[in-house]
Amino acid sequence: MNRWPQLFVALIATFVLQGSIAAAEPPARPNIIFIMADDLGYGDLGCYGQKQIFTPHLDQMAREGTRFTQAYAGSTVCAPSRCCLMTGLHNGHARIRDNIPHGTFLRDEDVTLGEVAKSAGYRTGAIGKWSLGVHGSEGKPNDQGFDDWFGHLDQDQAHFYYPHYLWDNDRIKLLKGNRAERRGEYTHDLFTQRALQFIEQSDETPFFLYLAYTIPHWSDYPSESPESQIVPSDEPYTSKDWPQVEKNYAAMVTRMDRDVGQILALLKKRGLDENTIVFFTSDNGPCAHQRKAHRPKFFNSRGPLQGHKRNLYEAGIRVPMIVRWPGEVPAGRTSDQVWAFWDVMPTLAELAGAAPPKTTDGISMAPAILGREQTQQHDYLYWDYGHSRGNFMQAVRMGDWKGIRNGIGAEIELYDLATDSAERNNIAAEHPQVVAKIERAMRESFVETPAYPIVHPDDVKGR
Repeated sequence: MNRWPQLFVALIATFVLQGSIAAAEPPARPNIIFIMADDLGYGDLGCYGQKQIFTPHLDQMAREGTRFTQAYAGSTVCAPSRCCLMTGLHNGHARIRDNIPHGTFLRDEDVTLGEVAKSAGYRTGAIGKWSLGVHGSEGKPNDQGFDDWFGHLDQDQAHFYYPHYLWDNDRIKLLKGNRAERRGEYTHDLFTQRALQFIEQSDETPFFLYLAYTIPHWSDYPSESPESQIVPSDEPYTSKDWPQVEKNYAAMVTRMDRDVGQILALLKKRGLDENTIVFFTSDNGPCAHQRKAHRPKFFNSRGPLQGHKRNLYEAGIRVPMIVRWPGEVPAGRTSDQVWAFWDVMPTLAELAGAAPPKTTDGISMAPAILGREQTQQHDYLYWDYGHSRGNFMQAVRMGDWKGIRNGIGAEIELYDLATDSAERNNIAAEHPQVVAKIERAMRESFVETPAYPIVHPDDVKGR
């Protein structure tokens, strides 16, 4: 009897089985680039519905990767959002929970993304706006796991686009082109140059780059002036019949889009494209500061959502999130997976082959990002803001339910995000049991610290 056909079939089956096993194995450790805009709204990118501002490179990044529609920032303002991202703790547990009190910085015992990546053998870099520690504190990037640092330590300094200096690791780099009131060195451009340089210096060692851009945040210049949005040129919007400040705002977003395109192009040029995962997001929602000239309504920066920076409605905390990794992250996909900045810590740890700190509030979203089943989900997400008497806000998302308390003693508002993502219809009176669960989650999630004491015991901690 001729057994060759049977042996041939068995051999083919073995190869198929081995191929299936190999395909199920996790991918090799990638380079990781995490890019974060400042005050960019959920609706400011073309791939999220923007009709007037050009963002071709980020739109292409979304086509080549996965666009998440229910990703959340750590907070509704700069410093706490960055703290949640960097430490994997939500706003009720994090070291820094507000832009005040000034002088609240990371400490040596805090574990950051930089330290986790470094423990896994990554070369680490941070560029742009830090907000988590100044010179002389324990919270500087070089003391928190980053080999290379360039940018603004003090977030208030980051409001200026032509400053006299930036920090280059532990030294001051004077920007001579900005002396004597000149405008020769635009900080955003310098951040991009340093990011490209960091990537150019890559070798066989995997790298983690945290690039925290400062645009399109407003500038500390006179109110109701185009100078509240600083950009070297208003191209390609010069001929538009818009207020000058809106031309400037749009030009900032398009300039950032251009530079994300430069980064992606360099990855391809260096042959790093297929071994680099790139994230793009924003630190919070669009600014609607009464003293500043840019108006979110002009470009519909909120998208279909309600709210803005400094409140806890959806547009204040829901942000764009695009993830791209050719061959690993599904291309052209839109995901409604719910996740938040504190999930980045365990996610990047899993991708890097490192162990996340045991204290994290996050869940690894690597399965969702890689197009697999995300079996582990949050019971709820928590935020707070306004740590002063009478202004303490809390929010909880529990499934599709969203509860918001706007101030001490205020009644909890309840919205069903599945049918009311714009949070127009408060249905708290119709669902008292859901409100009770959300109120309990609010009480359990806030842990007092010296910098952030319990604001009102009866309301925050419970009787």
